Amino acid sequence: MRYIGFMLILVLSFSAHGQVVVEPDYDREKRWADQILPSLMVGDAVWQEQSNGHKFLGLYTPADNPRGAIIVGHGRGWNPNWQLYGAIRMQLAELGYSTLAIQLPVLGSGAKVGDYIPTYPDSNERYELSAHWLYDKGYKDVAIVSHSLGATMANQYLISLKYIKKEKPLIKAWVFISIINGLEEMFRIKVPVLDLFGSEDWVITRVGAYERRQQIMKVEGSQQVELGGAPHFFEGHEDSLSETIVRFLDKVLKK
Repeated sequence: MRYIGFMLILVLSFSAHGQVVVEPDYDREKRWADQILPSLMVGDAVWQEQSNGHKFLGLYTPADNPRGAIIVGHGRGWNPNWQLYGAIRMQLAELGYSTLAIQLPVLGSGAKVGDYIPTYPDSNERYELSAHWLYDKGYKDVAIVSHSLGATMANQYLISLKYIKKEKPLIKAWVFISIINGLEEMFRIKVPVLDLFGSEDWVITRVGAYERRQQIMKVEGSQQVELGGAPHFFEGHEDSLSETIVRFLDKVLKK
């Protein structure tokens, strides 16, 4: 039923010419960029161009002697340097993984999670462009670390990939943090995943933990970790969050 509902929303979101009616709020993206760039102290601004000509912001933070690279995806309506995301993009780089924190599609401040469904093809393209950008920089081990709605978007991206037998995908691992509406079509995801959430997280995330665990454990190397005392945005728990991510990636990317 969830799949049927999803498709219905998509159908209703298309115009007679087959174009998605709801598109990202590019003006809001620009306002975020205008706030970030003048005070950016760590990392470099990277602009990538989508097929429709829109350029989106990324913050690239290289690690010394990196063991791999991470695409960092933020939650609903935020930006790649906002609080949690700014903290982990820098901490993960300090711990040995270069990061590319990207601006995912945003809508108006009042938009609900369901309003973002028509933007999934857009977020898919941004994740894909970012994976290729890092690969072209010489990184062979690339992972996604994504939070909240950014995790849902990463889920949509990963299930859209066409895996070819014996061919490894550009994305080698996925860490999803505080995913808000469960996993979709986990059987399509062929890389190890880490399901990470806090014991004080939003109820919608905590109640789905058992079902998610049943799905992810079918993929070798996958784990589920609950961080004690951590809320949805991991205030005060950023260090533990980053260290948990790195332990997982060090383990699965060595294979």
